[in-house]
Amino acid sequence: MTILAEPLEKTPLERYVAPAKPSLAGATRGELAEMLGRVGVPERERKMRVQQLWHWIYLRGATDFDTMTSVSKGLRATLTEHYTLDRPNIVAEQVSVDGTRKWLIELPGEHAGERPHQVETVYIPETDRGTLCVSSQVGCTLTCSFCHTGTQRLVRNLTAAEITAQILIARDRLGDYPGMTHATGPGLPTEGERFVSNIVMMGMGEPLYNFEAVRDALLTAQDAEGLTLSRRRITLSTSGVVPNIPRAGDEIGTMLAISLHAVRDDLRDELVPLNRKYPIKDLLDACRSYPGVSNAKRITFEYVMLKGINDSLAEAKELVRLLMGIPAKINLIPFNPWPGTKYECSDWDQIEKFSDVVFNAGYASPVRTPRGRDILAACGQLKSETEKLTARERMALRAMAMTD
Repeated sequence: MTILAEPLEKTPLERYVAPAKPSLAGATRGELAEMLGRVGVPERERKMRVQQLWHWIYLRGATDFDTMTSVSKGLRATLTEHYTLDRPNIVAEQVSVDGTRKWLIELPGEHAGERPHQVETVYIPETDRGTLCVSSQVGCTLTCSFCHTGTQRLVRNLTAAEITAQILIARDRLGDYPGMTHATGPGLPTEGERFVSNIVMMGMGEPLYNFEAVRDALLTAQDAEGLTLSRRRITLSTSGVVPNIPRAGDEIGTMLAISLHAVRDDLRDELVPLNRKYPIKDLLDACRSYPGVSNAKRITFEYVMLKGINDSLAEAKELVRLLMGIPAKINLIPFNPWPGTKYECSDWDQIEKFSDVVFNAGYASPVRTPRGRDILAACGQLKSETEKLTARERMALRAMAMTD
């Protein structure tokens, strides 16, 4: 009898359908110009009008056209008639005792399913920075066995605007625009002028299977006249979509992180099934030739620590051997358990021994501090838990999020 292998990649179940009255929040410069053209703005004026809108949407965080005092009243009225500045709805907001904040976001637009499309965004504050973990898909293309999002269906890719909107939502909730009152609470950064200083594409989804939208959103984030996030403060994480790695370097130019998690193909085939398509050697060859890679622009290799699975000292030594010649940092991640998983987190003593092997070989090997474990912090878990609620319970949860 032939046993069919589980597919490496999932097929999207739905496609994006824009709402009847779309939002300008999250739009690229090109999209803003097109949207202005649809409401009769002459082509000769569009560049100036785009610049005005860009300033108000991304630098000032405007949520109402009437606040755009440099835009004529007539154009403001036209924009109000045809468009909004709405962000996606926040269904739930959780704040951990360590300051980590997690938002479950409901996306606008028509869809075929019974429930609205939802994604998660997580804010992780530290003394000297605030890192926002952003999603790129509703669900995930891949089936990584240790990842909670990998258990979910791939509903669809996010648009560039929906990816950018996650940054806007975080800055809204944190009061991170000029003139706004900063949020208060545990763990928020005490250095720097901005709460959201870093972006990591490490949320729900595989970014390189939604390449164009992720590229356009990250270029919007980097724009020096808007959100002004340095490309050195943006990291794109991939499970190893090898053909799109050089494209990411050429067209986006951010820092790169690789979800490696194993040093042998047979084990990585289980943990990250995409490895059957793009094995470790091919993945590392792509990393060695990543555009701009250097000691000043090192690649981060993510390695989740799974008890008795991938945490032996022999595997630590093999990891060092595999990465020889690649400017790299190795990020050791204590496994964050989720209901139903078969894996356990490595013992702390074993993680430290593993880290010592890597460090003594000359690689930075920070152990990521577990964050937000009291707020369903495993990626995708809040979405799964909320899907179990009744419609009335979800409405109550949304009301709580908006009044906190």
